[in-house]
Amino acid sequence: MTAFFIGDVALDEYYTADRWPGRADKGMVQELPAEIGGSIANAAVVHAALGGETQFISLLNDSPLSGRLTDDLRQNGVGIEHMLVDPAIAESRNLIFLIDGEHVVLTVEMGEQPMWLAPATLAALRRPGLLYTTLYRVRRLHSRTGSDVLKQADLLSDLRRHGRRAIFDLDVGGCTPEDMPYLTGAAVVIFNQVGFRTAFGHNDMARIGGWIRDHEIGWVVRTMAADGAEAFDGETRLQAAGYPVNVVDVTGAGDTFGGALTWCLGEGRSFAEALDFSIAAASRSVTIHGPRGGKATSGEVLAWRKEEHDR
Repeated sequence: MTAFFIGDVALDEYYTADRWPGRADKGMVQELPAEIGGSIANAAVVHAALGGETQFISLLNDSPLSGRLTDDLRQNGVGIEHMLVDPAIAESRNLIFLIDGEHVVLTVEMGEQPMWLAPATLAALRRPGLLYTTLYRVRRLHSRTGSDVLKQADLLSDLRRHGRRAIFDLDVGGCTPEDMPYLTGAAVVIFNQVGFRTAFGHNDMARIGGWIRDHEIGWVVRTMAADGAEAFDGETRLQAAGYPVNVVDVTGAGDTFGGALTWCLGEGRSFAEALDFSIAAASRSVTIHGPRGGKATSGEVLAWRKEEHDR
């Protein structure tokens, strides 16, 4: 089955600094080589490298940079035939500052224009499979069906009825009650530690069982950086430990986790196995510079995991 990834692809411009300047302050940065990234595109590349059938959808302008971004996806085995174009929107760029083993990301605002899916794209999405995306993107989805317009949460519900299971990457943003029409029925909702606390106001995974059941969510995952990740389906709690590695660049670690998890679930792996594999893939990725550090075959991830376990 083909997994669809709907989200961002961008040129990541890297800088290092000794510290993050305060308000009305100044600081010096060192420029590093730019890399092609974008959170959802990174996850799509990881999924394709692991062997998954992968399609990517985003809305870009028609500039040479956009052509470079889509060509890179194609070269990484990601299908781009459903991509959308609007010449009026800004260039897709992220400014990434590496400071004290962490990163600060500033994204160029590209607007919230509707993303009109072609009939062929809607037909493809109406087939069983997985959809990896963000709230920012699904709020913008529209498609014409005859004389009617199917859009936003209603479009997502339509896809779910056709067997397309959603995996949401909520990252640091969390969610609000207004987001629940989109999240209801999701196969997986992924938060990091900041996003989880933003959404629930606490750090206790055991307290959200009612929320999971009320909204018919399959699994909630909280990634915890070097401490690994935990997952909860309202009854069973799973934990996967992280790996003590020398961190080179954490950019793309969460994307690697999400792409690997999507691949595992598409392969029919148990959630416990998927969680463990995805943590290994993400841990390996932070030992490599660049947003696509997680790109690897399943054999490479398994070999790396075995080597770490044998130490």
